[in-house]
Amino acid sequence: MCGLAGWVSLGRDLTWHTGIASEMTRTLECRGPDAHGVWASEHALLGHQRLSIIDLEGGAQPMSAVPDVPDAPVVVYTGEIYNFRELRGELERLGHRFRTVSDTEVLLHAYLEWGEDFAARLNGMYAFALWDPRTEQLLLVRDRMGVKPLYYYETDDGILFGSEPKAILCHPEAEAVVDADGLREIFSIVRTPGHAVFRGMREVRPATVVRFDAGGLTEREYWRLTARPHTDDLPTTIRHVRELLEDIVERQLVADVTVGTLLSGGLDSSAVTALAARALAAQGDPKPLRAFSVDFTGHDERFESNVQWEDPDTPFAIEVARHVGAEHVVVELDSEDVLDPQVRAAVLRAQDLPVSTGDMEYSLYLLCRALKERMTVALSGEAADELFGGYTWFHDPEAVEGDTFPWHHPFEKAGGIGALREVGLWDRLGLDAYVKHRYAEALAEVPRLAGESGLEARMREVGYLNITRWENFLLDRKDRMSMAVSLEVRVPFTDHRLVEYVFNTPWAMKNHDGREKSLLRSAMRGILPDSVLDRKKNPYPSTQDETYEIAVRAMVEDLLTGDSPVLRLVTPDAVRRLLDRPVGAYAMGGPWSARAVLERLIEFDAWVTRYGVRVEL
Repeated sequence: MCGLAGWVSLGRDLTWHTGIASEMTRTLECRGPDAHGVWASEHALLGHQRLSIIDLEGGAQPMSAVPDVPDAPVVVYTGEIYNFRELRGELERLGHRFRTVSDTEVLLHAYLEWGEDFAARLNGMYAFALWDPRTEQLLLVRDRMGVKPLYYYETDDGILFGSEPKAILCHPEAEAVVDADGLREIFSIVRTPGHAVFRGMREVRPATVVRFDAGGLTEREYWRLTARPHTDDLPTTIRHVRELLEDIVERQLVADVTVGTLLSGGLDSSAVTALAARALAAQGDPKPLRAFSVDFTGHDERFESNVQWEDPDTPFAIEVARHVGAEHVVVELDSEDVLDPQVRAAVLRAQDLPVSTGDMEYSLYLLCRALKERMTVALSGEAADELFGGYTWFHDPEAVEGDTFPWHHPFEKAGGIGALREVGLWDRLGLDAYVKHRYAEALAEVPRLAGESGLEARMREVGYLNITRWENFLLDRKDRMSMAVSLEVRVPFTDHRLVEYVFNTPWAMKNHDGREKSLLRSAMRGILPDSVLDRKKNPYPSTQDETYEIAVRAMVEDLLTGDSPVLRLVTPDAVRRLLDRPVGAYAMGGPWSARAVLERLIEFDAWVTRYGVRVEL
């Protein structure tokens, strides 16, 4: 994994501005601390920070397709192409010759052979910028599911780009301005593809090629989910899901460094851990797989079940590790860890935006930091819930039948939306209209199957909304927290072959026993312990320690007595009424509760102050 940044200007000589490109790139040093490089030509500057994973000696970037040839295409790339060996073999048969064993060089030769269409041949998680001096054309390309981020910002005579907004905002021509639409995106719990919050900045949409040249900027999708009839019966479907997962996990273990897993004890991460352990054993690797989980000190003793969390995770994670022969490490945290000002500042710096899920973000950062001390690559179970129907809102009739994003239902029930309304944010920003508009926009994209109706048609919509909106929010969070500590996290459940197959599997099969993720549980039967297969879905852990909530309340009190920019958006007396409620009243809802709204106010204040954001309403 790496970080990339650059600047294309068709109206000036950029060879005099390599220092700016270098500064932009160095803002991403955490994404790639192993090497730094800048490639310069008259109209393009490409910068790269490298995290060495494959071909440690020969994969340096920026990389030219033909060294020492001035007009050869050059790329800066982040991510992994899991089918690069097959592509390399195909290209060699077509006459291409390679000087390294890196996937970066395969990407360049694929472009030379197939032009822009080469993106559709890639299987992986990636984002890259490719400059072709022959045509003075820049291509910005992002993977199908949006695992790896990539942003751009148009200037008067060119374009700036980077893996994270901070790289672009480092440039003197970029401004950190947020208008009403940016604020709506922050506070509405909506993740609009392409939206980057900062005015003038855009995120490359998943599965999209952005082309910039003398003719201007154009976008083209190279892949999208389509509706197809599913002809396999249930046993065949279950078998195919397992076979796909076995192949995907085996591919994603390829690295020249140590690979481990993130193991919560839930079905998704347990499935990835079990399949990874089996694949390594089949390859003859004598070392046990390392699996890491996070927990809070005293969590077992103070745990109280609720609509989101039924039981603690750690005992199940320990059981899975023993079952598959993995070495299990628990990263134990307390409230002081997640309240540490340095940790909170590091997370804000990683996000470039106000933190969205409070203590979950801080604990995820700390978990990734602990992993990085022992390894460079970890596999995660992220994205299975969106694909297989794991969340409560897939199974709550009120959420399914509602006329908004289904995850807004628990946010409403847990008090989060009510808190936003109470403090004045919801109405001040016109969030009813904004959410309604974004929801209609998303529904208009949903691919339809002729003759499909009723519950099946609606669950196709719910699945699509989760895969293209909610999942992007979680993938971005995981990428930022892991790359902040130079850890590469791979996500097997985002492989497009699996996504296409399961998206088109009827809901009656995905829910064939009336439980969440029925199809995945059936596919893993016999590989995982029944106790893990049959437990209820738990979200990522959130602290129930009242010490944390008390500290959050104190920070909000400080905002109300100072000159915080957040006071331009909220009604202070209404915020005080939230604080007057008993301690513990907000803990159970996790990221959907009023506590999360209080945390968002704290982080918004820190973000505006530290990033020098100009808010324009």
